[in-house]
Amino acid sequence: MADKSAEKFERHRQPWKPEELQKLRILAAKGKGLKEIAKALNRSEESTRDRAKEDAIAIAKLR
Repeated sequence: MADKSAEKFERHRQPWKPEELQKLRILAAKGKGLKEIAKALNRSEESTRDRAKEDAIAIAKLR
């Protein structure tokens, strides 16, 4: 089955660890953008956005 994304992520479909959630919260609080946060966590932007939404974590909308 082909993956839609051209990039492969080591953490694909892996559960989120507490330390990853903490890092997500810290980076979001610092005003980092989705792309930067996802890269720092080695997660896809979609996964990062979905998890932030699930935990009501606001991510800055950078243009």
